[in-house]
Amino acid sequence: MSSWSKFLLTSLVSTASLFSTVQVIAAEAKPTIIRFSTPYVGTGNRPVGYSNYYSTTQTLGLIEKEFQKDGIKIQWNNFKGAGPAINESFANGLVDITWIGDLPALIGKSSRLDTRLVAIAGTNDNAYLAVPTSSTAKSFADLKGKRIGFFKGTNLHLSIISTLKRQGLSEKDFRFVNTDGAVGYAALASGDLDAIWSNQTLFPVVDRGIAKIIYSTKQEPTANQLSGYVLVNSKFEQKYPEVVQRVVNVLVKQAAWESNPANKNELFKIWSKSGLPYANFNKAYAGVDLKRHSAPIFDAYNVSLIKQKLKAGQDLKLIRGNIDVDQWIEPKYVNNALKTLNLQGFWKPLNASGK
Repeated sequence: MSSWSKFLLTSLVSTASLFSTVQVIAAEAKPTIIRFSTPYVGTGNRPVGYSNYYSTTQTLGLIEKEFQKDGIKIQWNNFKGAGPAINESFANGLVDITWIGDLPALIGKSSRLDTRLVAIAGTNDNAYLAVPTSSTAKSFADLKGKRIGFFKGTNLHLSIISTLKRQGLSEKDFRFVNTDGAVGYAALASGDLDAIWSNQTLFPVVDRGIAKIIYSTKQEPTANQLSGYVLVNSKFEQKYPEVVQRVVNVLVKQAAWESNPANKNELFKIWSKSGLPYANFNKAYAGVDLKRHSAPIFDAYNVSLIKQKLKAGQDLKLIRGNIDVDQWIEPKYVNNALKTLNLQGFWKPLNASGK
């Protein structure tokens, strides 16, 4: 073979190899599947959430509509095991994007789960203390030494311990029982629990006359209320930043819709597809500013809340490690979405004290 022929053949092989490499890079510009998760499960284990714009996007199939033209499969997993189960799935590389409550998110990050916090998704949600209707208890103090059920490792856990601390009490004053809502409500009805600490899924139990609410975090500082975040697997974010941006665009657009008081009735009807009654949400969000509740932004107030919850969890020995919150959060996706959707200034930024 002549030198020219060898040169030509080598050039063709090199070009082909380069072309193949370019094809692979182009193919990886978009994933074949995006794996979403959520701890919200409706009644009867139906995969329908509520209480935040992330859940609403699942119910309405908005993420699927966004990526339909790309041929990207959207997979949703509703974890009955809530935040702890989601953290385990993150650790095993089975989740790309999730909504998760404040405490499990903080526990996961402090335990070196490689996540980025890309949006705030639901603040000012409340927890409630309920006892059987026959109980004479009127406060936490009346329940000292008694059995209180709640779902450990979730945002309810941080909420109850922080609330007790503010009242001069601690977990040592009670017999805590780890239980999810449905099992806990049955235990309360049968007398196996003296009280339960839960979210608004408790209301139907109260409406049936099985229990009565004697305290709620509506009487507590915002830091003791429930909140949640949208997290992204860091490897997924680094590989597919444009995909993450498109997801956040969809979420922020839905958050703006839910912030409009004119949409409240329709919103509660969508959430009631979870199996919880429409009236449930009217009760839960009475007096709650839905616009602030839905604000996805990383203003000084929301960042301060994250840091307050981190410190509270550490002080209570619920969070063992530390987190550089300012490095954990990634506000660029929400900020870009606000520009794309012409929503700059839609949510008023608040200072650290909420003013």
